[in-house]
Amino acid sequence: VVHVHGQPTFIEDRDWLHAHVGRLTGEHEAKQADPWQVEDAPADFTETLLRAIVGVEIRIQRIEGKWKTSQNRPERDRQGVVDGLLGKGDAHAAAMAALVQQQLQ
Repeated sequence: VVHVHGQPTFIEDRDWLHAHVGRLTGEHEAKQADPWQVEDAPADFTETLLRAIVGVEIRIQRIEGKWKTSQNRPERDRQGVVDGLLGKGDAHAAAMAALVQQQLQ
């Protein structure tokens, strides 16, 4: 768990939002068999969604972190977390699985 403390700036600039939504979509769709892109949606649909989004940037002043690796859960649940993370085939998920696995031993 990470808590970030700082000063937020709210952004409603359409071009800024479109660029960020496009990058986030590209990142999260990259491993899909048929990745979707923002440009695949009708322009009027995209414009409606962009009007409903408020971007947030945070000027970080302090970060607090705490390990949360399902240590409060029964061993069966923790093993399920490990198995699920390993099934993703992602380096970050595998690293998290290793941390949860350490708590099982």
